[in-house]
Amino acid sequence: MPGNTVVGSETDRDAAKSARSGTKYQHRRGHTAIKDGIKRSSKLLPVVDMTRDRKPEWIRVRLPAGQRFKQVQKIVRTNQLATVCEESHCPNIGECWTHGTATLMLMGDVCTRACRFCAVDTGNPQGWLDEDEPAAAANAVRLMNLQYVVLTSVDRDDLPLGGAKHYAECVHAIRKMNKDTMVEALTPDFQGDEESIKVVVASNLDVFAHNIETVRRLSPSVRDPRANYEQSLDVLSTAKQVGATLTKSGLMLGLGETENELRQTMIDLRERDVDLLTLGQYLRPTKNHLAVERWVTPEEFDEYREWGLAYGFSEVSSGPLVRSSYRADQMVKHIRSAEVGATPC
Repeated sequence: MPGNTVVGSETDRDAAKSARSGTKYQHRRGHTAIKDGIKRSSKLLPVVDMTRDRKPEWIRVRLPAGQRFKQVQKIVRTNQLATVCEESHCPNIGECWTHGTATLMLMGDVCTRACRFCAVDTGNPQGWLDEDEPAAAANAVRLMNLQYVVLTSVDRDDLPLGGAKHYAECVHAIRKMNKDTMVEALTPDFQGDEESIKVVVASNLDVFAHNIETVRRLSPSVRDPRANYEQSLDVLSTAKQVGATLTKSGLMLGLGETENELRQTMIDLRERDVDLLTLGQYLRPTKNHLAVERWVTPEEFDEYREWGLAYGFSEVSSGPLVRSSYRADQMVKHIRSAEVGATPC
């Protein structure tokens, strides 16, 4: 351990927060990481921002505030958990936390990938895992009184099976302490490894989710080289084949995709029997990330939802501020309500 620094101290946490976006810093666990995931000097990023970052009125959100928000924040901090709400700069954090929900991010706050749309810090955690995380996650779900929880994680290419066993342990712990809580796993691609996917699905999930993120043509320029379009399709297909009841995927729009490409992606996902789809506007987290090519209007999102339903998705959540886990419980409840109300043949 370098110098007299105490790993996990408040000083370390403050140092990480004060690091400049796109620069390396010393993480509290001893390894180096890149703040917000993308280096400032990357030559892979576009030079011209077609929108000049001028956000339309329908993108505006309220700043996080209120007693309920602070209560959820305290629970997350006390249990030393990371949330995708904070790490990915989600615009819905105020709404979700005020309503007492949060998407927990497992296996730390440093990702081994560096996708060009994502603000999660990137680095190599060198095999680190918090053995107390399953119990802490279960306790947080209990304290927040969640009826539906979404678990996501950073990519952990440094771990055996990509950390799938730890992921499953977290699900089991939540199930044991919160018997009536539904669990959705929004997983990384596990490098397409079938055994990893089996381990997660076998943990008795309600929904297995994995985001394809964008259309086939744009995937190489948007995602980390270790991720790819076909591999994501295979992950979703494998999950269904090994027993996932419901599968789900999502795309960001406004990166330069055409409507024909969006239609084809919907077709590709339905050919893999994906049940649920989310569509949302890509928002540039920092100046070092990919620029927004265009702002998709609410009316277009409404139209795209109709496309998805016509292609056979059980439910489509589509809107400028929709994210993978946004109102995830409502999507599943809608499906189950429809199943209960269906007239037997």
